[in-house]
Amino acid sequence: MTSVERSSRPIALLILLFLFGISATIADAREITDMAGRKVTLPDSIKKVYAPSAYGAYVMYSIDPALLAGLIFPVREEDKKYLRKDAQNLPVIGSLFGQRQTGNIELLLKTKPDLIIMWAAKKSALDEKAEATLKKFNLPYVYAVAESMDDYPDVFLFLGRLLGREERAERLASYYRKTLSEARAVMGRIRPDRRPKVYYAEEADGLSTECDDSIHVELLKLAGDANVHRCQASSHMGMEKLSLEQVKLYNPDVIVAQEKAFFDKAFKGPAWRTIKAVKEGQVYLIPRAPFNWFDRPPSFMRIIGLQWLMRCLYPDEYRIDIVKEAREFYKLFLQVDVRDEEMRNVLYF
Repeated sequence: MTSVERSSRPIALLILLFLFGISATIADAREITDMAGRKVTLPDSIKKVYAPSAYGAYVMYSIDPALLAGLIFPVREEDKKYLRKDAQNLPVIGSLFGQRQTGNIELLLKTKPDLIIMWAAKKSALDEKAEATLKKFNLPYVYAVAESMDDYPDVFLFLGRLLGREERAERLASYYRKTLSEARAVMGRIRPDRRPKVYYAEEADGLSTECDDSIHVELLKLAGDANVHRCQASSHMGMEKLSLEQVKLYNPDVIVAQEKAFFDKAFKGPAWRTIKAVKEGQVYLIPRAPFNWFDRPPSFMRIIGLQWLMRCLYPDEYRIDIVKEAREFYKLFLQVDVRDEEMRNVLYF
């Protein structure tokens, strides 16, 4: 063998290995169409994913928390009992994009996710700035799209197919479809004049709320279009400011409260006592462990929140053992067993 032949062997070997790597990558890759209609090439095996928004992160947790590369928010100590142990100590990467950006891109890259799950409220509402960042760091991504709660079954099924969790995704999607159908059937039997007027009280003073067209009160739309505050939302963030005098003019039959500070104050001070909902004891504190059932964020948890709200508003028509139903929901979606007493604490019973 000549010296030229000997020196060319390592180069030939490197070329061979390079070509083998390319062919192996191509063989292991697959092309899918995401929910925004984008053609995306992905690895055949996806072992770790990250969803940089609460919407996607919570849905991913419900499908399989073992796939999560990290968390959006730190887990509160009081919520740990409602989450699987293998998810409690994941790194907190945070939200990478949007108005409440808290994410750590260096930590994200260190966790080496195979895929990023982006979220969009509409196919036309894609995040070009976020996409530019993901492309810069060569992170593959797909979009899940949900304009309303009716779209969540499709989100579950899309992610189930994508991640090889088809059977579980079908169970979650079926629960969603069944619950929405049952709620609508009940509402179809209740005349509009028998539907209570509801005020959604946000923040500690109870004087922030949402317009009736806001995503933040979709549950009120499903439960009889019950929101007393009729207007066009000024922004996606919501939190429309009201005066106490305006709330008194609305004189709602029911108040659903986001903050315990307001819930306690509504009954103790004289300011709210003249309002019908307070006088008749129809003020309900929204459950929020480990994720909010109603809003902030308006996540997949709203499907148990819808059942809770229907029971609050229509106890005679929507007959349900909410403690039992919530326990079954937590076992299916969050994969934890919660005792009756603990669930009553979640419900503030």
